[in-house]
Parts: sequence; C-alpha cells; structure tokens
Amino acid sequence: MTSRQSVITETIGAALTFAMVAAFLAPSAPALAQDGKTYVMKLSTATLNDTQQEWLNRFAAAVEKDSAGRIKGEVYTASKLGSIPRQIEGTQFGSIQAWIGPPEFLVGVDERYEALSSPGLFTGLDHDVRVIDDPPVRDLMLGLGANKGLAGIAIMPTGPSSIVVRKAVRQLGEFKGMKIRVLASSFQLEMIRRMDASPVAMSLGDVLPALQQGAIDGALGTIPVFVPLHYSDASKYLVETGQPYVNVVVVMNKKWLEDLPDDLQKIVRDDASTASTDIVPFVKEFFAAQRKAWTDQGGELISLPADDQAALTGRISSIGADLSKDKPALNAAVDVVAESAARNK
Repeated sequence: MTSRQSVITETIGAALTFAMVAAFLAPSAPALAQDGKTYVMKLSTATLNDTQQEWLNRFAAAVEKDSAGRIKGEVYTASKLGSIPRQIEGTQFGSIQAWIGPPEFLVGVDERYEALSSPGLFTGLDHDVRVIDDPPVRDLMLGLGANKGLAGIAIMPTGPSSIVVRKAVRQLGEFKGMKIRVLASSFQLEMIRRMDASPVAMSLGDVLPALQQGAIDGALGTIPVFVPLHYSDASKYLVETGQPYVNVVVVMNKKWLEDLPDDLQKIVRDDASTASTDIVPFVKEFFAAQRKAWTDQGGELISLPADDQAALTGRISSIGADLSKDKPALNAAVDVVAESAARNK
C-alpha cells in the first residue's frame, strides 16, 4: 500500500468512527424529537374578551415560542367551533385539541367534575385559589375524563357567581317563581330550587336570546362573562349572590397530547401550569374592572340584605353533601374538596 493510499484509508476510518460515535450519542440530544412535523393546536371556548380567552392567548403564545414553532396554536372564541357540548365532543374525538370552560359542563363525561361547584364552599377568591392549587384537588380535577378521551392540563378561578335578572330583585323572597338559567350541574339546579325559583339548564349561546325574549327571568353566572357578552342589553340588574364560585378547566384531547414527542408533551403541560399560575392577578383585576364596566353601561349591582344573604348561605351550604350522599364516587370527590377548603381557610 502506498503512502497516499494509507492516508486515505486512515481518513476514511476516522470518519466512520466519528459517525458511529455520533450515532451512539444522538439519542441523548433533544434533536431526536425534532421530527420535522408542525402540529396545529385548535383551542376553543364559548366566551370572548375574558379570562378564558386571555389564558388561551397566553398559552398558545408560550407553546409556540417554547416549541420553536413546532406547535401552532389557533384560538377560537365565542363558540366559533360550535355550542359548548359540540366543543367538548370535538375535544374528545380530536377535531379540537383543547377546550376551556367551567367543569360543570363536563358532568356528562364524569359527574365528579361538579365537585368544586358546591355552594358555600369558598369564602373568597384567594381561598378558592388555595384549594384548586392543593395537590389532592388539582390531581383529582385534572385526572377526570381520562377514560373518555380527555386529559386535564389546567385549572384556574373565575370568581363568585351573580344572577342577572330582567327585573330588580332586592330581597331573597323575590326570586320565588322566577326561571333562572344554570349550568348543567345538579348542585346549581338544587341551589335555585332552594331559592324557591325554577332552574333551567341551558348552554351559554342560548342564554342572552332567552333573556331578551323573556323565556327566562334570569341567569346564574359570573360578571366577567356577562359584561363582555353585553348582557346589559337585556337587563340592567345584577344580584351579587356570591355563590357558587366558578372555576374553569382546560381539557385536551388525550390521544393528541400523548402522540406528541416527549419534549413537546412536557412543553404543553409546563406552559399550561405556568399560565394558570400567572393568570391569577389578571383574574382579580379583570373581575374588578367588569364590575365597574357593568355600572358604566348603566347597569345596577345589587346586594341582598345581610339577613337574606345569611339565610341564602344557610339554605345552600349542605347541597354538596346532600346530593352526593348516595353517589359514592361523587361523594368522595366532594369530601376531597371540602377537606381542602377547611384546611386552606
């Protein structure tokens, strides 16, 4: 072998050795998950210009940034992808990647989703936050739906409920006989019954027309929903009953999430958790701003007399325990939340 041939042979050998070493080391590098694919993440909500949209915008931006554009978030507000039941079904079956809204809308998936909506459970927003951040409660709520194609990735507060009404209600007894819209939650249905009114379960998109047409007399919900959707066009009166507190969950299509490369799964989950923690100051500021906006629109905020408010609390505080006592799974979930609420006061 000539000197020149020897040099060529050594060079080729060194190159092959380097290639084999590089191939051996490659699995430890993040580039393994770089499959060159871009994933579209459709995010859906029924509301507009509120905490839910704000969370989705922040989450989508964070995931796109942290994934270097490998996941593209698309935010669809105001039920653009269908009514709430259709959005939930779309998330279960994969045409939508994630939905955000009150967990009570998911009771058809698992009745334990309404455990957080027991009236009288929370004394204030900070109390609510401490409970939903408590690992036993957080793990319970985000773990529901796994057998129905859903993966919980976030939970956050909205605030206390109010009742928007077509005519002024200044005393508890004046609710008697009124038809009040509620979420599809047995707890909310029972709360309105204990106020001597008639509950009507209704999807959000149908509520404002029903109020305008007089098909219902009022609607239970939160002021950060009522103001952006211009409920003041149908009613000027908002009774701040303060119960129950409303939280929202984000559920994602379980298969879509689990089919992502491992590094992208981690980005999605980490960014969802961070966005939920960081949104709390916004929630507080937004809630206060919406109360002012209601009065700026010519609406009136009404508080019940202290004796009536105490009477209301007395009537409704046992609803969670009463309605779950014959349902072992729901009762266990209610107990987890109630224990956390007592411990985190």
